Amino acid sequence: MARKQIGLPPLDWLRVFEAAGRLGGFSAAAREFGLTQAAVSQRIGNLEAWLGRSLFVREARGVSLTVEGESYLPLVQDSLQALERNTEELFGKTPRALRVAALSSHIHALVLPCLGKFHELRPNVRVMTDSVARRSSLDEERTWLQIRYGRGAWPGRDAALIADEMLVPMAAIDVFWGAPLIDVRGERPGWQDWSVKADQPDLPQSNVSFDSMEHALTAARQGTGVALGSVPLAADDLQAGRLRRLGLPELRTQDGYWLTWPEERAKSKKQRALIDDFLQALRR
Repeated sequence: MARKQIGLPPLDWLRVFEAAGRLGGFSAAAREFGLTQAAVSQRIGNLEAWLGRSLFVREARGVSLTVEGESYLPLVQDSLQALERNTEELFGKTPRALRVAALSSHIHALVLPCLGKFHELRPNVRVMTDSVARRSSLDEERTWLQIRYGRGAWPGRDAALIADEMLVPMAAIDVFWGAPLIDVRGERPGWQDWSVKADQPDLPQSNVSFDSMEHALTAARQGTGVALGSVPLAADDLQAGRLRRLGLPELRTQDGYWLTWPEERAKSKKQRALIDDFLQALRR
């Protein structure tokens, strides 16, 4: 493919190329920009003609980046992000919206209770949430500001701790130790781990088991039994008296709840200030 132009290609062509490379296809890029697939194909064809290089391999099952395309994509992404960041820093107004993705249980337990405090700090900022069904879905989520559970180490992402995970026996006001236990399956320590730490070998029986801490806390509020509940996720229920700690030993873990974002996204002073205010509210 012969080179026809020199210098910088039109920005519109670069943005479409970046989207197609990031999303893995022309159709996905077309949806992102509200264009037809033919319009995306034309812009990328124009860019390839300008550069004198093929950026995509067209096949019946779709497209894939060429070696040149794979090399060019991160350069274009870094340049577009730097342009966006510096334009915002020089000419942008105070951010008017904050969008965050998380598990629905984390939105319910961490985000909703913090909204009043956040709007005291940022009364003109609209909060938008995107709920995901599974933790693994966060890796594919386009919303870049996210709440995650773990140890704070995700490649390519910065993270700020909202709260350490701590598990304690808790129940409704009229439920006492000796009532059936509520199990939570998953990666958190469970009742057997707690029994070793608390030196409580004779545990009450368990007659219900959930794969969600949110469901376990709901069952505890309804008087089903005693949950080994997450203090950060149950904070609102504990404060309101819907749940109470039973005065038994706590179980600390190595995990926690984190506000995370891609390393390159929060370099603008205005954007970082907004994240810091949201983090302050989350840490209520």
